[in-house]
Amino acid sequence: MSETTGLKATLQRDLQDAIRNRDKVRAATLRMALTAVSNAQVAGTEARELSDDEVLKVLQKEAKKRREAATAYTDAGREELARNEQEELAVLEAYLPQQLGDAELDRLAAAAVAEVGATGMAQMGQVMKVLQPRVAGRAEGGRVAAAVRRALS
Repeated sequence: MSETTGLKATLQRDLQDAIRNRDKVRAATLRMALTAVSNAQVAGTEARELSDDEVLKVLQKEAKKRREAATAYTDAGREELARNEQEELAVLEAYLPQQLGDAELDRLAAAAVAEVGATGMAQMGQVMKVLQPRVAGRAEGGRVAAAVRRALS
């Protein structure tokens, strides 16, 4: 097995296990994730195999969709639908790197602000440019931006 298909192969194996174990939520979530990966592979001018990092980005995007949908359903008083989205999110999170806590994210943001020498919101873009590669995959962009805003204020 090539290294570039490692995460996708893991998803496929886990899907087969979920089907065998009749775990409907896990099977449906993994099918959805593999469909998103397949769509990403054929997007653009030519079909290609995605690297593990690219597969991870697809999974992060799907997890973000679930998080936002759960919030929307909760706000609308649709608790059952929100619970379904949260169950799918839990399945996806098993394949994602451990997310940074707020304290750690604030510490990294403060270090990036000091490194850039930023003094105000005008340099937020420069700080984000330094910070994003350090937290890639471990925090959503909105959380990173909020941490940078707190560090700059």
